[in-house]
Amino acid sequence: MSTVVVDVGGIGVSRTLGSVIKTYALGSCVGVVLYSPVIRVAGMVHVALPDSALDREKARIKPGYFADTGIPAVLAELKKLGAHGSLVVKLLGGASVMDTENVFNIGKRNVLSIRKLLWQHRLAPHAEDVGGTFSRTVWVEVDTGKVFVSSPVRGQWEV
Repeated sequence: MSTVVVDVGGIGVSRTLGSVIKTYALGSCVGVVLYSPVIRVAGMVHVALPDSALDREKARIKPGYFADTGIPAVLAELKKLGAHGSLVVKLLGGASVMDTENVFNIGKRNVLSIRKLLWQHRLAPHAEDVGGTFSRTVWVEVDTGKVFVSSPVRGQWEV
């Protein structure tokens, strides 16, 4: 089994059966998992911030870092692998790990921005595991599209 690791701001896609796409330590960041059950292709983007206006150069180099550049970029990568039509979408993360007083609300802002962008692409989340005050590690199985989450606080579960 091979693993595609998606770092902060990264994008990973695969249609290799037996592989997984995985990202670690989603705090206020949001992992967006997209899956085409028809051709069994999976994608993931690890979004750190909602808006690329903060740093256009970083968005150019690492489009997955921002929601407004990451969502179109992961969709383009999935399309290259043949994904079209209906995609199963799941959102994970968006917590307030370092901001327990909700001063900056980065996690909530990320989730809202991603939902808006998905809607613009005629997509909606089929499931979410967002918010809270704990980090998450997330992976998707390319064979099945099953998405799993683990956290030191809550153990492991399927979304």
